[in-house]
Amino acid sequence: MPGRSRSLSRATRVFAYGATLGLAVDRLVGDPRRGHPVAAFGRAAAAVEERLHHDHRGWGALHTAVCAGATAAAGALAARAVKDSRAASVALTAAAVWAVVGGTTLGREARAIGGALEAGDLEVARERLPHLCGRDPQALDGPAMARAVVESVAENTSDAVVGALFWGAVAGVPGLVGFRAVNTLDAMVGHKSPRHRRFGWASARLDDVAGWPGARLTAVLATVAGGDPRGAARAWRADAARHPSPNAGPVESAFAGALGVRLGGTLAYGGRVEHRPVLNGEGRPVEVADIERAVRLSRRVTGLTLAACVGGRLIVSALKRRNA
Repeated sequence: MPGRSRSLSRATRVFAYGATLGLAVDRLVGDPRRGHPVAAFGRAAAAVEERLHHDHRGWGALHTAVCAGATAAAGALAARAVKDSRAASVALTAAAVWAVVGGTTLGREARAIGGALEAGDLEVARERLPHLCGRDPQALDGPAMARAVVESVAENTSDAVVGALFWGAVAGVPGLVGFRAVNTLDAMVGHKSPRHRRFGWASARLDDVAGWPGARLTAVLATVAGGDPRGAARAWRADAARHPSPNAGPVESAFAGALGVRLGGTLAYGGRVEHRPVLNGEGRPVEVADIERAVRLSRRVTGLTLAACVGGRLIVSALKRRNA
């Protein structure tokens, strides 16, 4: 089936060129301050929630299906509309990658907080921390904020970069935007607040499933790219399962081991205190300088993810051609 083989090869090239271009644009300009597509999706999802919200898992599942399904369907329709033009397909893939990947903004926010902490300006650091994570900044001192930043860099490397690229390699533009929709819904309704404990259950579980492969890939690449592969592998093996999140556990423990620091412990979300297990207990406490090290590790993981996803598509395409 030579026609099908050429189609597979073309799809692989479109993803490779589009993902590379999209990451380059993200590296150069980052996220827009206004009008970001993810923010637009969030507003639409919130409007749908207002109409569908009931304290019931079934209604929450409908909300998830409508929001994530419509987003993936829109991506599929857009990809179909440009499928006859390789240049347009590459441009659409690049635009989707730029829209869903937030690596540059992640690094900028982390470094901004790190700069404030280094200058001893805890108030500025507390003002910026909510841009990066949902911790209660007033409950954190300098070292605790540094630890929160490193943990957020690790987790968001998986959620905002690796997971999206993985699903883009698997399913093209629909995979890119669909994954980002699921991840955004989890951030909006997947937490255990009284309003969302039942309604957000479906979004949280779907995010766990969709994030599973990207989290493991992130942990593998952090182990490879970090300064202490043995320490990263040891921390991942020993501590990942102790984390309450099935996906954050492997990622944060691998980053902790790679950087030689301790993560986890006591933290505060929305006025409630959580006592999480310590990850990589043999490591030292997080220092402000570790924020920059975490950002650099995140960037190395991003580059390796692109190579792994393109390489994986090439291997699959070659196997399918051989069996055609």
